[in-house]
Order: sequence, then C-alpha cells, then structure tokens
Amino acid sequence: MNYRRLGSSGLKVSELSFGSWVSFKNQLGEETALECMRAAYEAGVNFFDNAEGYAAGGSETLMGAALKKLGWRRASYVISTKFFWGLNDGPNEKNTLNRKYLLQAIDGSLQRLGLDHVDLVFCHRPDPDTPVEETVRAMHDIITQGKALYWGTSEWSADQIMAAWQIAERHHLHKPQMEQPQYNLLWRERVEKEYARLYHEIGLGTTTFSPLASGLLSGKYGGGIPADSRAALPGYEWLRDRMTDPARLDKVRALEPIARDLGGTLAQLAIAWCLKNPHVSTVITGASRVAQVHENMQALALVPQLTVEVMDRIEQVLGNKPQ
Repeated sequence: MNYRRLGSSGLKVSELSFGSWVSFKNQLGEETALECMRAAYEAGVNFFDNAEGYAAGGSETLMGAALKKLGWRRASYVISTKFFWGLNDGPNEKNTLNRKYLLQAIDGSLQRLGLDHVDLVFCHRPDPDTPVEETVRAMHDIITQGKALYWGTSEWSADQIMAAWQIAERHHLHKPQMEQPQYNLLWRERVEKEYARLYHEIGLGTTTFSPLASGLLSGKYGGGIPADSRAALPGYEWLRDRMTDPARLDKVRALEPIARDLGGTLAQLAIAWCLKNPHVSTVITGASRVAQVHENMQALALVPQLTVEVMDRIEQVLGNKPQ
C-alpha cells in the first residue's frame, strides 16, 4: 500500500480506502463488517469512510462496534463522517448545514462511533438555505473543539468550495481541505475539469467514491440485475436504469479485454485507473464480503501497468475525456 497526502495537508491516507455506504447494515452485519475492515486494515488501508446518513446512523453504529472489538491504535487509522441529510424530520434536523444541526450532529456521530473525535468531517451536500459563512464558522468550531481534525465538502461545485475557502481565509478560520466527489471511468467531468484550478490554488484533496459506478464497472450487470446487488435493494430503484443502460454496458464490455490483457478483473482495472490521476488522494472502495476486499486491494498491482499506450486504449473505448 502506498500513502498520499490529503491535498496540501500533512495527513497521509492510503491510496485505497474502505467505505461503508450501502453495505453496512443494508447488506452485511457486525461480524462481516468487522472482518472486511480487518482485511482492509491488514492490506494497509488506514482510511475508513462513513456518514451520519448511511443506514440512518446504523452504519456508524456498526463501524463503532467493529472498532471497539478490533482494538486498533487510534493513531493508526483515519475515520470520517458527513452531515447534511439528518436523521429526523424537524426543520433544523434534515437537509441543512446550519449551526444548530452541525454542532448537534457531530456529537451524535461520535457517540455512535464510540470515538472522541473523527479525523475528517464533510458537509455532505451544499445547503442553499444557510449562509456559507455560518457553515464555515460551525465547521471551524467543530475542529477547534477537537471533535474533528479536518473538514471538507462532498459533491459541492468548484465555485461553492472556493467561496467557503475564501471566507475561511478572510476570517482566519479552518479552511475546507478536501472534497468527496464521485469519480470513475464513466463520470469524470467534475474531478478532471471543474476542480482543476482548485488543486493548485487551494491545495484541494479528494477522497473519491464509486470507482465501480455502483457496481456497473464490475461487469456483473451485463446479464441484468443480480438479486444480491445494491440495485436490487429497496430504496435503490434509481440505480436500476443506470445499471441497464445499453450504451454504458457496451463500454463496459469493450473494457473487459483490456483488463484481461493486464491479468486483472474489470473491477481492478476501474479502480487502478482512478489511482492514475495524481489529484486523487484516495479511492474509496466498498465490499459486502471479505473476498471483495482482497480483490479490490489487488488493483494496486495494475497501476504500474497502465502505460500511456494502455491509457490511450481505454480512452478510445470511453470517448468521454473532458475537453
């Protein structure tokens, strides 16, 4: 495992990290969650991603229980959480980044995780109804209180991130350090084009998610929707149209021979391709069983094989390089 700095910060995160979205509680219980985390940690993973909204807090509870049993040194791993969606229906308890919600949400997450602090905390979506300065000051206070070490954003536009950074700069507050965007072979515009200036101007780090496009780039949807896949889960009906789009499936099939020529799987190729981007601090991987963790980690062996010629061959299949 190699480790990369999180943007301009001094924090180092493993190139591959382990996330709990969809899988924790929805697809696996405490024992399997623990074993998946153990397998990732033993492979060198030091960053474990979570969010308040995953399984309505259940993902944090599951990860917290696993951490307690695993007994790792706290300094040896990095934990994140994210806030926006909320867990209740009150006017200040959902779809907001106001000060009242954020300062209460961090306490709830720490209780569920069984920790005295998280390393990274994200604003899970932008909030058009709360002044950006209010959100920035609340995130600054969470850090100064020692409840988180770094804060960032997830799925914010470049302009929104820059506005928050400039407010923090002007008022000498803790600045947003990282963004968590979707990034994969089929979804490239934001990471490769929109954020391009931010890497140099403010030292933005990225903890990218969905390297397999919710499983599409694993190739398992070529014959329809498997019963044990996330697209078959209640509440994830929105994924089904993406997973059965003929144009996307054609691209996936065309990528399979490239993966075979490199001696890897399609999923490993997709993950390795994300890591070729030097502006990616870490690629968040997921798994519903230990074997998937091992397969994902083997993607590291493919990265050196992604020569200019191989990358050009991939581009010819994709035809989606941002201009």
